[in-house]
Amino acid sequence: MGFAHTSITVRDMETSIAFYERWFGMRLEGRHPIESNRADIAFLKDGDTDALLELTWWWDKQDWTEGDELDHLAFHVPDVAALITDAREAGVEIAKEPYSLPGATTTLAFLKDPNGIWIELIERTGKG
Repeated sequence: MGFAHTSITVRDMETSIAFYERWFGMRLEGRHPIESNRADIAFLKDGDTDALLELTWWWDKQDWTEGDELDHLAFHVPDVAALITDAREAGVEIAKEPYSLPGATTTLAFLKDPNGIWIELIERTGKG
């Protein structure tokens, strides 16, 4: 297991990418739409630590409330289904059952921490 990345919701993808590149020296690693979620995501990498920041721009988001910016934290786990089963039995709220995006080499799921923060679970299921 291991911490994977932090995701924040952004109002403008281009402006946000430019900000993190200019002020923190992060490099854009990849960017693509996720049509099923109606969102675009971009990953930026810190050159010193290899830490990843995911920027998420929701196509339909119109309202902004202070605190909405934190989208989720993500962890690599060896077995998403087993962790979801154990968490459910312990009374943890499951936000999204295990699934894979088309063409993906991972299985994903989301649960919520005691504060309502979404936690993404990532299991690598193939090469890539």
